[in-house]
Amino acid sequence: MNALDKVSWTLVLTLILLLGFAPFVPEPHVWEKLKMLAAGTLVRPIDWLDLVFHGAPFVLLVLKVAREWRKNAE
Repeated sequence: MNALDKVSWTLVLTLILLLGFAPFVPEPHVWEKLKMLAAGTLVRPIDWLDLVFHGAPFVLLVLKVAREWRKNAE
């Protein structure tokens, strides 16, 4: 059994809503950091930490979806 199987979908979606999109105003932090990355202005260590911190729930979602597809394909 994979560790991703133990993580509930409710937890993943809650993390995305509360951590991934926080703060909501004026724009989500993860979106701001992705724009900075695309523009080449993501240079400070705190900005990289923010990107990792706010992006982790989305990575978890992608990994969990991929695991589900693999389980269903078997």
